[in-house]
Amino acid sequence: MASTTPSRLLENAMKYADQPALSTPSGEGWATETWSEFATYVMDVARALVALGFEPGDKLSIYSYNRREWYGGYLAAQMAGGAGVGIYHPSSAEEVEWVAGNSESKVLFVGDNPMAAGDKSKMPQHRLMQVIDGLPAVEHFVLLPGVGGVEHERMITWDAFMGHGSGVETATLHERVGALTEADTSALIYTSGTTGNPKGAYSDHLGVVSGTMNYICQTAMVLQLLTERGDAPTVQPSALVAVPLFHVPGEVPLFLQSFAMGRKLVLMPKWDATNALELLEKEQITYFVGVPLMSYEIAVHPEREKYDLSQCKTFAGGGAARPIEHVKKIKDAFKDGFPALGYGLTETNGVGAGNLNENYLAKPNSTGMPSLPLVDMAILDDDGEPLPQGQIGEVSIRSVCNFLGYWKNEDATKAAFSKDGYFRTGDLGYLDEDNYLFIVDRKKDIIIRGGENISCIEVEEAIYAHPKVAECSVFGLPDERFGEIPAAVYFPHPGQSLSVDELQEFLREHIAAFKVPSVMWQSEEQLPRLGTQKVDKRTVKATFAKEHLAA
Repeated sequence: MASTTPSRLLENAMKYADQPALSTPSGEGWATETWSEFATYVMDVARALVALGFEPGDKLSIYSYNRREWYGGYLAAQMAGGAGVGIYHPSSAEEVEWVAGNSESKVLFVGDNPMAAGDKSKMPQHRLMQVIDGLPAVEHFVLLPGVGGVEHERMITWDAFMGHGSGVETATLHERVGALTEADTSALIYTSGTTGNPKGAYSDHLGVVSGTMNYICQTAMVLQLLTERGDAPTVQPSALVAVPLFHVPGEVPLFLQSFAMGRKLVLMPKWDATNALELLEKEQITYFVGVPLMSYEIAVHPEREKYDLSQCKTFAGGGAARPIEHVKKIKDAFKDGFPALGYGLTETNGVGAGNLNENYLAKPNSTGMPSLPLVDMAILDDDGEPLPQGQIGEVSIRSVCNFLGYWKNEDATKAAFSKDGYFRTGDLGYLDEDNYLFIVDRKKDIIIRGGENISCIEVEEAIYAHPKVAECSVFGLPDERFGEIPAAVYFPHPGQSLSVDELQEFLREHIAAFKVPSVMWQSEEQLPRLGTQKVDKRTVKATFAKEHLAA
């Protein structure tokens, strides 16, 4: 049998049969099931898909927040011979239509949105009808438990959906799993780009499984070091799911790696730093990963000392740069654990480079060394030629973990790779004498002020160094004199006051004067974020710079 995601699930369901696999909110409490129970559940969902006419090669789109049905649907689609497609749950009806339509999904799971307050978490009936009418090729819309809907011939409740599968034999599922090859499509992940429609990065089982095993090797290495020191966790490995599963950090290093190593997953439907601290203690979480801002929020939480987090040995970040000052603060806050940072993209299945433990403390502004032996990393110039060590160019990755291309977008696929098969990340960086990767900026995020290049990342790090700043975003604005000038929006920690003049004075002591944003706004609330939980620069810029741009 080929090494595919569903074959790995069946194998590990037997290996870790009686160990806890998944802990999810249930009513007023929590429900925990074993690996054996969860595998049975996935097979039941797969049976229901097959009964609906889901064939090998078909796609299942999942429009939902993190919940049991997300896991079940994603794996069940693969067990039935097809692929899963995650859709960011606060997406508009138009965005849902684009992803489900572009991916040619046959079935769409529809869930609620807990990110919205009160009744807004429920999808309005007119919006649901808009999605149905806009997707004539989708044969079935399955409402997840607790979701209300409207009468429609293509609408089916969860209970009715699951009831359809009772007549599908287990042998049918084993045949489909056995027929899968490593070259079959495993999943589509739509990039959270800031312009235009998102692109669907599709990968085969070889790439996804290889990416998963890459993270298994890293975890095994860290565990070996902790064991030698006598600092290893004394409980079952576990991880808190605080990032959306539709995005690659949630899918590969967290979700699939946990299945491969028997690590229990504890689901958080909605990010909340206080709730995270409660779950870290209650569930004795050993591994935490999220966007860098998450681990920082729990590190500086005013009630952090109330909670016993001694079993958690890693506080990892990915998907965005972590300000240097945060690295030390996280280590100081969590005496029994270490900060870590991973660098990877949707197109590389999250695989690229990693900076761990003492190495990260020694070089906190680096994303670490390329993940050997799978990653061949090069710094390329605009013509796709490799640059010498220390020179800045486009970070490019050649790896078995890489995606195959952008779904139904040959031009974008061709542009994404160099002539030698390197995926061009769009990040500018360099490798130092120790082969550590340093990201300088995104190619498109460089501000050119009167001929001087200004790195958005550099300015953001300088702003984050101010102890009163919780979040910030730096971007360029058109200027008649200089062509472009740096601008910034910042959000202070709750209860803190920081004027624009005070922050600019602080910045002049840390970065060159021409890099200090001459236009700044203080936000009264947290900055908007993308589905990946990165700050949404496009929305921030459009919101705060509206009048400036109009002028």
